[in-house]
Amino acid sequence: MIVRARIVVTMDGPPIENGAVAVSGNRIVDVGKFSEINSKPSPYPLPQGEDEGAASADEIIDLGEQALLPGLINAHCHLDYTCLRGRIPRQKSFTDWIRAINAAKAKLSPEDYIASINEGFAEAKRFGTATIANLTAFPELISQTKQLIRTWWFAELIDVRHPERASEVVDLAVESLKAAESWGLAPHAPYTASANLYRRCEEIARDQNILLTTHLAESREEMSMFRDASGQLFQFMKEIGRDMNDCGHHTPLAQFLDLLGRGGSPNRSEPDWRPRAIEVNRPYLSWIVVHLNELTDEDGKLAASPTGLTSFHVVHCPRSHEYFRHSAFELERLRELGFNICLGTDSLASNDDLSLFAEMRAFQKEFPDISPEKVLEMVTLNSARALRQENALGKIRHGFCADLIAIPCARSTSVFEEVVAFDQPVSWSMIDGVVQKSPNA
Repeated sequence: MIVRARIVVTMDGPPIENGAVAVSGNRIVDVGKFSEINSKPSPYPLPQGEDEGAASADEIIDLGEQALLPGLINAHCHLDYTCLRGRIPRQKSFTDWIRAINAAKAKLSPEDYIASINEGFAEAKRFGTATIANLTAFPELISQTKQLIRTWWFAELIDVRHPERASEVVDLAVESLKAAESWGLAPHAPYTASANLYRRCEEIARDQNILLTTHLAESREEMSMFRDASGQLFQFMKEIGRDMNDCGHHTPLAQFLDLLGRGGSPNRSEPDWRPRAIEVNRPYLSWIVVHLNELTDEDGKLAASPTGLTSFHVVHCPRSHEYFRHSAFELERLRELGFNICLGTDSLASNDDLSLFAEMRAFQKEFPDISPEKVLEMVTLNSARALRQENALGKIRHGFCADLIAIPCARSTSVFEEVVAFDQPVSWSMIDGVVQKSPNA
């Protein structure tokens, strides 16, 4: 199959005018000018190890005045909560929102969650997402969902009331995750997941080579809880029975590093304080860290240290960030420290839809000096790197997965500006070599 478009944005070099992509099975086998691709012998051979598949060798699809792009990659989402769109009014505080979403979740059944996840898949696909990193509190439901796009399933794990059961919580989730082709583990956050839980997740990640993600330093209230042992989140967690002895000494980032056995927390207010994590004499694992909105100057030094976070990936969710009125996202500091910055949508309990185009527009508004091309990298190249798929996803390149989307392309401005400004469902898409029936399929 050859897919021709007015311009092909490969993310692997300059855009190609009157470009074409040759697809065989579920892989890209050639990219270039349409005249060159169309003149080569056909059929294209299937990549080694690939089965005969969706993309036939002799078909030509002419998309006309469209821009052809790699399928977008959502680096952080909670499809569990698609059904909560518009049901949680903006709260006075982050802790109030936690109370509100907990109350809303208490009314949902397993069938509600399955329907919510399926609705989320369909919506993400309509807006050009081909791959999603989805956190779910119910990994046992994975086998009952209709996975319409490439998915990394992360089991969201909490043991705040029973830290002694950390290994049991993780191991049960792993059993359920075996139903997924690609999966990882997601201790929710340092204020809801114990050191034992984080440690067990890292043990499994090393043994089974899976991905890890967590929420970190999201809100001012989280900073107040860990650094000052005060504030609404501190009081709420204390009320529900969390052991608060780790509060009042250091920042959320320093707490996280201690949970991972990396140490280095500054400004201990109690001389007998000790980190709860156990040191490990093995290479440090990389994490996908979500939010990271609250950073002190001392945190910057920790992040840059040999045992810090500079090999980690950070996911920013611009519209959810604005919904909560979080502190300004410190993009420049994080880039200077060497973080790989990605974009995600978060959940519809704090967002309007699952469009990564809308996230790109919100990010560009927040950071107008960042070029549209760099913004697009955050939902293609950077997110692929975070998922350890930089050699398979995020580019239109020989040997990569045939995940493609198309959007209308006028000739009035640069193609990258048009991409970031786009505000509709995509007009055409291919996922894993299969042309989708319609944008609303």
